[in-house]
Amino acid sequence: MNSERLKDFRQAAYELLVRAKDATFELIDAVMTTRNASCLAEFSLSPLFSRQWSSIYEALQDSRPDRRKLMELYIKQLEQEAPAMEHMLVAIDHTAWGRPDAKTLKDRTHEYQGGVIIGQGYSTIAWIPEAEGSWALPLLHERMSSAESPIQKAATQLKLVCQQSVNPVLAVLDREYGNASWVLAIADIEADCLMRVRSNACLWSAPPAYSGRGRPRKHGPKIKLNDPTTWLEADTVIEIDEHPQLGQVRVRQWLDLHFYRAAGQRVNLILVERMNLMSSGQPFPPLWLAWVGERTLPLETVWFKYLRRFGVDHWYRFAKQRLHWTLPNLKTPEQSERWSDLMPLMSWQLWLAKDLVVENRLPWQSASINLTPGRVAQSMLSILVDIGTPAQLPKPRGKSPGWEKGKARTKAPYYPTVKKRVSRRKKSSKLAV
Repeated sequence: MNSERLKDFRQAAYELLVRAKDATFELIDAVMTTRNASCLAEFSLSPLFSRQWSSIYEALQDSRPDRRKLMELYIKQLEQEAPAMEHMLVAIDHTAWGRPDAKTLKDRTHEYQGGVIIGQGYSTIAWIPEAEGSWALPLLHERMSSAESPIQKAATQLKLVCQQSVNPVLAVLDREYGNASWVLAIADIEADCLMRVRSNACLWSAPPAYSGRGRPRKHGPKIKLNDPTTWLEADTVIEIDEHPQLGQVRVRQWLDLHFYRAAGQRVNLILVERMNLMSSGQPFPPLWLAWVGERTLPLETVWFKYLRRFGVDHWYRFAKQRLHWTLPNLKTPEQSERWSDLMPLMSWQLWLAKDLVVENRLPWQSASINLTPGRVAQSMLSILVDIGTPAQLPKPRGKSPGWEKGKARTKAPYYPTVKKRVSRRKKSSKLAV
């Protein structure tokens, strides 16, 4: 990559901030080059931020990042590196921005992530550019309102990405999405999906041929994943003697299955078993995966693509710890969304600068050939100084008059938290005959 590509990307992104572009772009540069901060105003101390500290809050109040056009800009960068016929591997997940004490923040929800967290939920779809490593580049990173579920939001994001991409899309998802609700949500989306399935889930095989009497059956024999006695004979079985990371592995595949509530959507079930034992002498737990899509990939490689899903988890940790995503205590959901829209933009700039920076290692850090996002951010200052910024210099406009004398101050209203409820199919009680 060359510096011109990074400069062109920054100029295009600058135009897509629409309003308050200068202060917002300087804020982006300050965040990327600031390792530690205790509050949002501290970014004004960066040498790359030439405005007063109050401009940071004004930027988040006034800016209007064009999220859809930014996504198109990211996909254009992606297409320069991925061949047109190659699957574009994306990972989808959601996380929580905890705001338990923000009683005046509207539309807080109960988010479930290793426990109940009161705050805002965000859904992310990210391109995974490398077979190994911690890089994940978000295409969309959006807040889920109290009326949206993670599955609904993820399906909407996946559809938008598929509409813009010329590459076939392969989405990898955790077990929260390995169910009938997700399969039904993506029925009209031209994408392949590889999802983890809970070990206590049930699937059904194709029904037998119609006998000519009564209503045609929708379901064949039931398969309980935690009960091997219900398993049918696998359609494909392969064994990998010595995988470089997992050792001896056996992979089995069952074709043409379906979830009970999605009888019309075909699912291929994949079971991955590590044949060697853990240090405790116990076998490794099996990994159940479900493939949904018209395209097919070799069984020898498709199951391993699921492991690249963890790149989005690495990005969440990087955004929260290094890009200071959850640092500010913003007052409104709109401000939170504008701040969150800057996280993918910063991540893409770091990716484009990966081959340009001269590593600036701390004394206790060892040298690295493949730089992580954190190492690139650590060395980003010199690159930004060299290529410059599209932001214009500030224009002093005098001292603000401040709060109008005699004007009454009112307390911000308190908003209740929203607990989302999941409607589940009621089990019918059958009377004994």
